Amino acid sequence: MSSDRETHFGYQRVREEEKATRVRGVFDSVAGRYDLMNDLMSLGMHRVWKRIATFIAGARPGDRVLDLAGGSGDLTRLLSRDVGPDGEVVILDINRSMLEVGRDRLIDAGAIDNVRFVQADAECLPFPDRSFNVITMAFGLRNVTRKERALAEMYRVLKPGGTAHVLEFSQVSSPALSKLYDLYSFRLLPKLGALIAKDEASYRYLAESIRMHPGQEALADMMREAGLERCRYLNLLGGVVALHSGMRL
Repeated sequence: MSSDRETHFGYQRVREEEKATRVRGVFDSVAGRYDLMNDLMSLGMHRVWKRIATFIAGARPGDRVLDLAGGSGDLTRLLSRDVGPDGEVVILDINRSMLEVGRDRLIDAGAIDNVRFVQADAECLPFPDRSFNVITMAFGLRNVTRKERALAEMYRVLKPGGTAHVLEFSQVSSPALSKLYDLYSFRLLPKLGALIAKDEASYRYLAESIRMHPGQEALADMMREAGLERCRYLNLLGGVVALHSGMRL
């Protein structure tokens, strides 16, 4: 059903029902070069951040884990080792192209026996209440149209005692670093996108989407409003990235 409610797509204002389609187009465009671009954009640091996220998530053997916006499977590969043969990791993404990239990479890594793939929207998860011990979401929440719905869904499908962890770009704490980060994001990043992924516009959107995402305290408040408790965050690289965690009691 169409609505007149608007949201942001980068710095643009669009109708809510348009955003998911536009985001899907972005990731259809960049899927094949997504991992290479991540390495170039972060100088490989995204791999360290993801390892920190999975370490703090603390999935244990036998756990059932949901990796939201799992994309190319970086977190899923690490989590599949943590839960072992008696556990399960469900990698979910709204974008089929990204799931296909993730499937191929996980097969190559031999991390497939305890992994299940689901194409769905994070705002409407196709799982019963209290289904998962751990939920992770890396660099995906800012692309969700209604972030509060996605957070509420995380709470709904968590088991009591389960934890949710959101790794996302955030607000830089240092003014000097912020200026350097802006220069990189809006000058260099789109040029890298044009050169490597042949898509300058998509990477300009990704830079803009970071600036439109809630800051550390605002996102922690949103998690609390969704029902999660003991919410906290860890700044990485001066707040360029933050890892938010919360628990369902």
